[in-house]
Amino acid sequence: MKATALITGASSGIGQEFARIHAEKGGNLVIVARSADKLNQLKSELEAKYSCAVYVITKDLTELSAPKEVYDEVKEKGIEVDYLINNAGFGGHGKFHEREWEQDLAMINLNIVALTALTRFFLPDMVAKNKGKILNVSSTASLLPGPLQAVYYATKAYVTFFSNAIAEELRDTKVTVTTLMPGATETGFAAVSGMDKTSLFEKTASASSVAKDGYEGMLAGKLDVVSGLTFAQKVMLSAIPFTPKKVLLSQIRQMQEI
Repeated sequence: MKATALITGASSGIGQEFARIHAEKGGNLVIVARSADKLNQLKSELEAKYSCAVYVITKDLTELSAPKEVYDEVKEKGIEVDYLINNAGFGGHGKFHEREWEQDLAMINLNIVALTALTRFFLPDMVAKNKGKILNVSSTASLLPGPLQAVYYATKAYVTFFSNAIAEELRDTKVTVTTLMPGATETGFAAVSGMDKTSLFEKTASASSVAKDGYEGMLAGKLDVVSGLTFAQKVMLSAIPFTPKKVLLSQIRQMQEI
C-alpha cells in the first residue's frame, strides 16, 4: 500500500525535493503552500512521471486557522497521512528592534505555531494506528543564539527541542519524530531572509541532498539529522560547548553581517 506524505512548503526548495523523493519511491502526496500555480505545476510533473496521486492544498500557514483547516480538509477527503513533513518556514535579517514586528510575528506563526498545530492534529491518528513518521525541518541555527536573526534562530531552537521531546514521549510506540537540521542550503531562503550577501551563505548545500538526508533519516526513525555543513561549520558546531558565549555571539554576528 502506498504511503501518503503531507509536505508543507512544497512549492520550492527543500519541500519540493521532499515531494520528488517521495513520489519517486512510489508514494502519494498532499502538498501544501501559498502558491497554487507552483503546487499545481509540481502535481502535474509528479503525477505524469511517477503515476502517483497528488492532492493540492493552497493555504497560508502564517494564518492561525490554517493548520486546522488543512487537517479538516484531509480528513474530509478520507486521506490517511502516513508521513507528516513540516518543512515550511522562513527567516529574516536585521536587528530585532528595527525589524517590522508583523514580519517576525508571521515567522513565529509559521515556524512554531503551524508546525506545532499540524503535529498536534495528525499525531493522535498516528498513535491510534501505532504507525507513522513525522519529520520537522529545523536548522543548525537551533543549536545556538543568532544575533541579526534573533527570532529565526529562536524559532528553530523551539522546533528542535519540541521535536526531540515528543520523540521521547513516543518511545514505546512505532511512531517516530525526526528533526532535520540543515546548514546553509541553496534555496530561496537566503534571498528572502536577506542572508544571501553574508559569508554564511558563501558555500551552500543543494536542496536535493539535504532533502535526501532528511527523508532517509525519517524512514530510519533517527532522532536528529544534520546535513549540508562544510568542514569549518562542523568544527564550529563541535566547539560550541567549549566557547565562551560572548565570543560565540560575536562570531555569529560577524558571519551574518552584510
